[in-house]
Amino acid sequence: MSAEHLPIDQAPATPTGAMIRTLGLVSAICGLIIVGAYQGTYDAVAANKRIAMERAVFKVVPAAKSIEEYLAKADGGIAKAGAETPAGAIRFFAGYDEAGKLVGVAAEGSARGYADIVRVMFGYDPACQCVRNIGVVSMRETPGIGDKILVDRAFLENFKELDARLTADMKALANEIKTVKHGSKTGAWQIDAIAGATITSRAVGRAINDTAQALLPRLAPNLDKIGSKS
Repeated sequence: MSAEHLPIDQAPATPTGAMIRTLGLVSAICGLIIVGAYQGTYDAVAANKRIAMERAVFKVVPAAKSIEEYLAKADGGIAKAGAETPAGAIRFFAGYDEAGKLVGVAAEGSARGYADIVRVMFGYDPACQCVRNIGVVSMRETPGIGDKILVDRAFLENFKELDARLTADMKALANEIKTVKHGSKTGAWQIDAIAGATITSRAVGRAINDTAQALLPRLAPNLDKIGSKS
């Protein structure tokens, strides 16, 4: 039986103006609740991210008592960091001791691992032109395998004094920081991978190398600008 021949009490209901207005009102209220919840938690989420970032910085520059955030700009200049990051600029942190003397620099790098992007924080010591210490900002690698980069002592030994020297013209790293097969490390700029977690190990190497290649040629000529806390 077609709809036009159904009895009145069985005919399909059609939306009325009142129903449409009610649905519109409910949608608007739900939208306001969602926006309000987002705005209400935005500051707290941002503050927690900031705290986590600062903890990562102090971990990789353990001698620091205070930190300042800077930008290494695309034109080669150094400036205090603001809310926005200009195109081509790289954010980094300078760590200072109690006397306000520079004791290290921390920067973030990222690269694809086995499951997702691995984001690491590493410390750079201008005195030895080397990377000292790493920490993980975020990752979703396989528990018990990829997360060994956090606890494997032999792997962490790579970052006691990882060579990050620049060429004589200070335009690039003298040697690419690279992860090599476990047990085959021959250079101070190489990272000995964790057996069974090679993909994640390589992600750490790429993350550090890519950021160091971009940041250090801009940083090295401007160390005097961040040499003491202003």
